[in-house]
Amino acid sequence: MEVMALPAVPPTAGEVFAVIRDRHAVTRAEIGRITGLSRTAVTARVAALEALGLVIEPEQAASTGGRPAAQLMFNVDAGVVFAAAIGRSRTQLALCNLGGDILATTDVDQEPGIGPGELMPDLVKRLDALLDDAGRRGARIFGVGLSLPGTVDQQAGASLDSPNMSGWDGVPLTPYFRSLTDAPVLMDNDANVIALAERRGGFGEFDDMLVVKASTGLGAGIVMGG
Repeated sequence: MEVMALPAVPPTAGEVFAVIRDRHAVTRAEIGRITGLSRTAVTARVAALEALGLVIEPEQAASTGGRPAAQLMFNVDAGVVFAAAIGRSRTQLALCNLGGDILATTDVDQEPGIGPGELMPDLVKRLDALLDDAGRRGARIFGVGLSLPGTVDQQAGASLDSPNMSGWDGVPLTPYFRSLTDAPVLMDNDANVIALAERRGGFGEFDDMLVVKASTGLGAGIVMGG
């Protein structure tokens, strides 16, 4: 029996966005060559990204004769993201632009053993205050990144096995942020987050990374190349 090959799924607007973000400046024609999309398809996906403010055209490419091609660039100021690194006795909070640049930050010292019901509302209020500190009140919030010591259940959005965070295991943390934003809340083990941040912050040429975190306990974060 002959097996028919399924047609390839064309690149989405998100994949086109990744091309623009990673290349810093690119024309529509270059996007078409990279993705294999038609000119019409590229135009439709770029229009959707421009409507969200994620892509802008700040300058034009050098002309080779005729009208210069428009350069598309990732707009890092289209919105903001929150970051929270929760530890046993100290939490670090930050507000960043979409390029990962820190706009405002604050540290919170807490009593060891404090539970999420007491700590999380305070952290959310402090994150909200960072919008004023950075002069970004009213900015679109695209997401919240949260790290915790120990094993994290990403589907449940909760600590799964953290000997250093008594009373946190199994408690969903995403609902605490709903008074601040409906944006996605992404959560992971703190050592894994460190490894990912280092990888994307200047060590992208390395296929594999191992980070060992020595604090109240020991943790290891691993990034494996594909």
